[in-house]
Amino acid sequence: MKPLKALLCALVIFCSGCASYVTPGGPVRLADINRADVAEVASRKPSPNFPARLAIIRVQAPQYKSYTSDSWGTGRFSVVTTQELLAEEQIQGMEKWSSVAGVAPINRLLLPPNLDSLDDLRVSAAKVQADILLVYTIDTSFRVQGRVYAPLSILSLGSMPDRDAHITATASALFTDVRTGFVYGLSEATAKTVGLTNVWGSSSTVDLKRVEAEQESFKLLIPQLEKTWAGIARQYVK
Repeated sequence: MKPLKALLCALVIFCSGCASYVTPGGPVRLADINRADVAEVASRKPSPNFPARLAIIRVQAPQYKSYTSDSWGTGRFSVVTTQELLAEEQIQGMEKWSSVAGVAPINRLLLPPNLDSLDDLRVSAAKVQADILLVYTIDTSFRVQGRVYAPLSILSLGSMPDRDAHITATASALFTDVRTGFVYGLSEATAKTVGLTNVWGSSSTVDLKRVEAEQESFKLLIPQLEKTWAGIARQYVK
């Protein structure tokens, strides 16, 4: 029995040393999902209707997956409908912006199965009678001991030899006209989470830090969006 017990102990130690975490999927370059050619983009005009109804949606790379979320749709990008970042109080805050009539996140029931361009999202926004669509994406990167890990990379967990480990999240967004596809403006914000040495023992604790960085980036994005929106309202409200 002793050899068997020793083998089991060795397996436990080996498996504990093999714990890993898979980084989340990637972002979307918002410019890339506007598939119209240059001439068509240049010809698009705003169709302002203020006070405007806003629709909100989060897009990520195709087949996006994180520790806590999956995505919807096939094609050139996917949509995350889990409201992991957008809180109810943030929606209520947006509803208080100047010339905003209402705010509505787009859910899965309104989305087509295949997502190839911004036009597909505009159709979904039209179903909730939105005038302007707010599209956002999150770019999250992990840096450990000088190495930056790409989306869907495997991180080995365990004790960290030093404190050179952090997560950076950048939230990017654009406002587009639901009727014409005209882009009114863009905003961006970045947040960093440090002090990962003490949480590097399990996937769940590492992912809490990932969510913390993404939530902070989105929180910082909100005032940038409000500033962009204020400029839009000043220009187009008659």
